Amino acid sequence: MLKFNAALKRGVKVDLSSPQSAGASALRLKQAMAVNGNGVDVRARYDEKHEQHQLVIQRNHHGNTRTSVLDQDFLQSGDYEHLDRLSQVLNSAVGPGAIVMRDDKQQPVVDFSEAMKWLQGEVERSAATQRYKGLGEMNPDQLWETTMDPQSRRLLRVQIEDGIAADEIFTKLMGDDVEPRRIFIEQNALVARLDV
Repeated sequence: MLKFNAALKRGVKVDLSSPQSAGASALRLKQAMAVNGNGVDVRARYDEKHEQHQLVIQRNHHGNTRTSVLDQDFLQSGDYEHLDRLSQVLNSAVGPGAIVMRDDKQQPVVDFSEAMKWLQGEVERSAATQRYKGLGEMNPDQLWETTMDPQSRRLLRVQIEDGIAADEIFTKLMGDDVEPRRIFIEQNALVARLDV
């Protein structure tokens, strides 16, 4: 999202009316999104099924290739209009000489994206991250805080309606084959950032 906002901020206008304009838009968008040296590829293609030009954006994220498509329908949608307005608001919030602060630390920034990166780095620096493969690896006090304390735990009733589907999910999550489990977790995780 921030990368696309960076492209919006740099005034990249996307024109998908012809092969030439779509190709030029792909090049401009790629240059705007690759400012931080990340591996982003943007190319134009013609979608014969819908008879329109599109931009295909591919980027690597934690070893996985993520693909997004921009088409004329999206560019005319309320979502795109909202992103454009939001980008303008966020970028106007940080002006010349802006300083972002957290506790007693401060950092001069030139734009909203730089402010967010600095703040996220500060938060991550002060947070402790621990990973466990299972509850048996936790110390008793950690197990109490996260799982056993009656004040904070939630008990959910599980009812099996489809035994075959339940067995498939159980095998996927508890079996020896790692790849289906990783895909399942990525598709069903309820967190913004997930490192599997």
